Amino acid sequence: MRRDSRLSVALHVLLHMEEMAPVVTSEELGQLMQANPVVVRRTMAGLREAGILRSEKGHGGGWSLARKLDSVTLGDVYDALGTPALFSIGPRSESPGCLVEQAVNHALGKVLGEAEALLMTQLRSTSVADIAKSVHRDRSLPAKKGRDVHA
Repeated sequence: MRRDSRLSVALHVLLHMEEMAPVVTSEELGQLMQANPVVVRRTMAGLREAGILRSEKGHGGGWSLARKLDSVTLGDVYDALGTPALFSIGPRSESPGCLVEQAVNHALGKVLGEAEALLMTQLRSTSVADIAKSVHRDRSLPAKKGRDVHA
């Protein structure tokens, strides 16, 4: 099963946007992310609707940050993307007739619910700026083979 990487992509883009010109085009972001600009625009649309980004049309237009990254949590970005499924595992059948499968669903539902609540607590307590700080810290370290910070 393929993983949903939109949260990772959105965070990656936001962090680069903080360091780039005040306005960045979808084409520039697409090149940076090695993605089609249309895919970039689709991802960014939810961030615009959430008030994290703004967009300007026409010549000289593009995307810009609407909020400081210290006021944007990972949970905000997750919400802006439409709250994709956090886990790819779940019950085989939502309404099973089998008592054993009902017990399995109950146990899985409880554990996954607790894990999701913990994960959301962490996402809501971490700002995008917290990640930026770790990037700046890592840039001061000697380069590791294979590390790419698009410097």
